[in-house]
Amino acid sequence: MARRKRGNPVHGWLIVDKPAGIGSTQVVGKVRWALEAQKAGHAGTLDPDATGVLAVALGEATKTVPLVTDALKCYRFRVVWGAETSTDDAAGEVLERSDLRPDAAAVEAALAAFRGDILQVPPQVSAVKVEGERAYALAREGVEMELVARPLFVDRLDVIAADAEGAELEMVCGKGGYVRSIARDLGRALGCLGHVGWLRRVWSGPFHVDQAVAWDRIEALARTPDLLALVQPLELALDDLPELAVSEMAAARLAHGNPAEVLTGAEYGETCWASAGGRAVAIGTYRAGQLHPSKVFVR
Repeated sequence: MARRKRGNPVHGWLIVDKPAGIGSTQVVGKVRWALEAQKAGHAGTLDPDATGVLAVALGEATKTVPLVTDALKCYRFRVVWGAETSTDDAAGEVLERSDLRPDAAAVEAALAAFRGDILQVPPQVSAVKVEGERAYALAREGVEMELVARPLFVDRLDVIAADAEGAELEMVCGKGGYVRSIARDLGRALGCLGHVGWLRRVWSGPFHVDQAVAWDRIEALARTPDLLALVQPLELALDDLPELAVSEMAAARLAHGNPAEVLTGAEYGETCWASAGGRAVAIGTYRAGQLHPSKVFVR
């Protein structure tokens, strides 16, 4: 006899405006409890002290998490000049200080080296794995690591405001970007040292902070239809992929993992999603009039 999953079959996205002082995993746990959902996960970790968009996937939407994780993201943050810390943010121990302060022109000129395709060394306190262990866990044990530089695409990095003690910046970047590393490396490039004072994610892929639910509202609406009504459709995560309409008969074939004919076309070999009446059925590869599914949605 099949074992019944605990919880309700909730499918879609709840976009949370994460407050400072709470970890991303805590947010997922709270959302899952509040919606009594069977399954939940998130698309892109935010540091505990960071705020802003944390997209929580529910049920079948968890199959689309890689699409949101790989999408561009926008961060607003303040770099504080004059000190480098052990965590590259305000929570860490000050390792070195500097009395130098850059002017606005120097900051603007230095940013050019941080745009486009760059290499970035993650912070010592980060989620990257070192010989199977998370870097933050090793750092807590006092282990110093030589972390390998990783590629990052920075689409945009602009000064929003600046004063003698720091600068507010906005960055749009691809997957795997560490704002704390940008602050650290920018401070080194300017010779004044620097760290992140505060950080807020403004949007992540298709999800914007304007859509987000405040943390205290999740608590207030927990286990009510009003919270369920705030869940966004699974299909929003598929915005960047071509949509191919299929018949109900084709949808049934795709749901069983079989290739099926589509009613609209795409480029040969392109990754697309199939819809029946606007409802996502599968993600797959388009070849000669058919979609060959790699993921199917069961709802």
